[in-house]
Amino acid sequence: MENNKKNNQLDIELSADIASGVYSNLQIVTHSPTEVIIDFIQVMPGTPKATVKSRVILNPQHAKRLLYALKDNLDKYEMQHGTIKDIEQGVQYEQINPMGQA
Repeated sequence: MENNKKNNQLDIELSADIASGVYSNLQIVTHSPTEVIIDFIQVMPGTPKATVKSRVILNPQHAKRLLYALKDNLDKYEMQHGTIKDIEQGVQYEQINPMGQA
């Protein structure tokens, strides 16, 4: 069993430029039959233009794993720090077509 654990370990390298992260205050999620695409966008107040800072493309199975991982982590966060208030609760989101798709 111990040997099996060693074989299943994944060595993940995090470079300094990636470790600093990218700030995003808007995310757009789109999909095709085979992919889920998440654009991480930075919107600055009073500026009519926003910039996509990063795009992540996942297959549907990995997108679902991400959904579960986010839920698990947010549940743990709320247990430690209290409920996260959704300040936009009840707000209708308009459809955004980031690539001009109809």
